[in-house]
Amino acid sequence: MAEFESPHKIVYHPYVTEKTMMEMEEENKLEFIVDLEATKPQIVDAIEELFEVDVEKVNTRIDKNGKRAIVKFTDEYSAEEIGMRIGVF
Repeated sequence: MAEFESPHKIVYHPYVTEKTMMEMEEENKLEFIVDLEATKPQIVDAIEELFEVDVEKVNTRIDKNGKRAIVKFTDEYSAEEIGMRIGVF
């Protein structure tokens, strides 16, 4: 398992498409491009530290863009509000 010095070494940037915008509004999820070596627990810790939120669940997949993490936030946090803070729209 890879060790990371900072959450910024795990989470690179948001991944924004029409589908991810719909997921943000309807399912309280945001999608990020993350380090290929990062594990789900490391991704959860990094997201929680970077955005001061609680994560309910993380799903990952690897495609031509790299490793993507689909992050579902707990009900007390709004993916739309987090998206606005990080400049998704």
